[in-house]
Order: sequence, then C-alpha cells, then structure tokens
Amino acid sequence: MSESSRWWLLLPRPVRELPADLAAVLGLVLVTLCVVLLPGVRETPLRVVFGLPFVLFLPGYAVIAALFPEDGGKEDGEREGIDGIERVALSFGLSIAVVPLVGLVLNFTPFGIRLLPILLSVSGLTVALVVVGAVRRRELPPEERFRVPYRDWIREARGELFEPESQLDAALNVLLVVSVLVAVASVGYAVAVPKQGESFTEFYLLTQQENGSLVADDYPTEFTRGEARPLVVGISNHEHGTESYTGVVELQRVQIRNNSTQVLEERELRRFSTRLGANETYQSVLNVTPTMTGERLRLAFLLYKGGVPAEPSVESAYRELHLWVNVSAPQKRIYQPRILSN
Repeated sequence: MSESSRWWLLLPRPVRELPADLAAVLGLVLVTLCVVLLPGVRETPLRVVFGLPFVLFLPGYAVIAALFPEDGGKEDGEREGIDGIERVALSFGLSIAVVPLVGLVLNFTPFGIRLLPILLSVSGLTVALVVVGAVRRRELPPEERFRVPYRDWIREARGELFEPESQLDAALNVLLVVSVLVAVASVGYAVAVPKQGESFTEFYLLTQQENGSLVADDYPTEFTRGEARPLVVGISNHEHGTESYTGVVELQRVQIRNNSTQVLEERELRRFSTRLGANETYQSVLNVTPTMTGERLRLAFLLYKGGVPAEPSVESAYRELHLWVNVSAPQKRIYQPRILSN
C-alpha cells in the first residue's frame, strides 16, 4: 500500500466518500477564503478569478445538489431529476438569487453588508448545502446517484483531439483549442490589467446624532469663541493608489464683492493627516475651537494631497469644504456677593 493510500484512509469516511463535484465546491470555497483574506494575496487578480465563481456559481450549485441528488437520466421513458446542462444553468440563476438574499438578511443585523460578514455567510451557506446534498446522495442507491461524468468527458475529448475522423475535424479541433486559449488569455489580461476608471477623492463633513448615527445634515452654525464643537471629517481614496492627505481647518473673515471673495482675516485652527490605500476611507472627529468672533465667518476645511503650501487657501486646496458660521464672545459671569446672615 502506497503512502498516499494510507494518508487517504486516515480521513473520515464521509470525507473519503464525498462526491468529486461536491469536494471541488468545498475546495473552491476554502481557496477563495484564503485568496480574499490572506495579506499579499488579496491584492492580486486571483481575488477576482476565484471571487466571481464563489458568488455567481457555487451557492447555486450547492442548492441544486441539495434539491436534486439523483441522476438526470431516463428510466422506462420517464426522466428522473435534471441533467448536467440544466444544473449549470440553474446554478448561475440560483446564485444570483441567493447571494442578494444573504445581503438583505445581513442588512438587518449588526454586522451589516461588509466584506467579511458576506464572505462568511455565503461560505457557511454553501458548505451547509453541500453537506445536505452529500447526505441525500448517500441515501440513494449507487446507480441512481448523480455523478459528474468527467472521465467520459476526458476520454471523448482525447479521442476528438488526437484521433479525429478526418482532416477537417483535426483543423476544427486545432481552431477550437486556439480559440479557447485566446479567450482565456484575454480574460486573464483583463483581470490582471483592469482599465483604470476615473480618479477622485471624496471629502465630506458629517455630524453625529444623539443615537450615534452619522448624517450629512444639521451642521452647527452658532459657535462661541474658545468653545469646541465636534464635526466628523471623512476622506475616501478612489485614486487607484496609495495617497497621503493633509487637512487644514481655517476660520476666515471674508468680503464678497461682484462674485469675488476676498479674505480679510484668517486663523488656522488645526491640521490633520492620514495615509490611505486605494478605496480606503478615513473618518475622524475634529473638535473645532474658534479663536475670533464675527458674523458669517467662513469655516473652511482644506484638503491637500502630499504637502501643504506655506499659505493654505481655498484656491490651492485639492478639495475644499466650508460652513458659514457665527461666532460670539463668551458670556462674562457676574458674581454676586453672598450676604451672610447671623
């Protein structure tokens, strides 16, 4: 007995008897999890190569395996189950229906629609359905179980390629192989070298509500000099690469004449910086403390990629946000003497 055979016998019997197609589904789920989660691998095109069948095919195939464990042949003129082509077609359709339902359920949970919850939910559902399909197949007589006739396919393909009936068949076989290789190479190139879309950076302000949610509304307009008010600043990098950002918060007294804005006085309140990879997002609470008073002052948030010029301005900023605010002087406390009575 060879070493490989001994190793195989160490596995549990249900694993050794798992049908080849269901074992392939479990293997692809495991490989997809590794490709998506492992650092250094998740940044490669393999994430797309394994991610597409993971979402568009495997869940539906597991559903079909659980619903139709029997072979799709004909017995006494009556058809049993579904054939291989129907399985493939239904697998795509059911995957497109199942995965959005998983996302809908996650939307009403604390986990939300994020990568890791979706990845684990789809994986868990697929594995559970594969187990159900394997159990249902094992309950059937061996001659009625569905099997992928991959040995017959390989034998027929070898005969067509290497033993053609005519020179025309041989030429068509060569053309078919070349076409498949060209198609695979084209898809691989498209995945490895995707077309770059528009490059941009999102820059936004949010406020935090009493229940903790963040909204782009209800911005503070009334400030007191020397008293801090919180605002949430957000940056999303869609520049297709890693970028370093620096933000400058200024309070400006401006004069507007003939559609032209002139800065009469400005005070820098604070700065913040971050470094983001492609498609990463940064959010931080900034406590803004005005240092001068006035009505209709411009509270400007200036964002720069890389360094900041010696004199930051709205014109030189890569992105700019502003609020019109009123800043009042702090009220003086009036102390009244306490009269002590005997």
